[in-house]
Amino acid sequence: MDLCHPEPAELSSGETEELQRIKWHRKQLLEDIQKLKDEIADVFAQIDCFESAEESRMAQKEKELCTGRKKFNMDPAKGIQYFIEHKLLTPDIQDIARFLYKGEGLNKTAIGTYLGERDPINLQVLQAFVDCHEFANLNLVQALRVVKAKARV
Repeated sequence: MDLCHPEPAELSSGETEELQRIKWHRKQLLEDIQKLKDEIADVFAQIDCFESAEESRMAQKEKELCTGRKKFNMDPAKGIQYFIEHKLLTPDIQDIARFLYKGEGLNKTAIGTYLGERDPINLQVLQAFVDCHEFANLNLVQALRVVKAKARV
């Protein structure tokens, strides 16, 4: 006699019913496991799709940033306009000033050209740009050195 798989004739009617219930539950559990496996596979497929779309968006944004930098370095006003139109920069004076202060990939001469314009917006950006610098507890010479060092970066 095999203890794991007893012959049906060796089981009482109660044991046979219990065995049938166990087999039915086993079948239900295996079906549930398969459903979970399918759902997990779907989730992974959605994650892969999302990551691919996100990578595509990031590549597009990087391309737009590169184009914007080139435009800015050739014509600062058109470059800023490009950044704003492509939602890479808001038209807020403080945001523009911080963007220029960071200066990532921007030509320092082009930044100076933009800040040196006499248009009221440019003057406001210039003031906000100066505010981005940390001059607290510095004398004039030290403050000028900070500005000079920033211009070299």
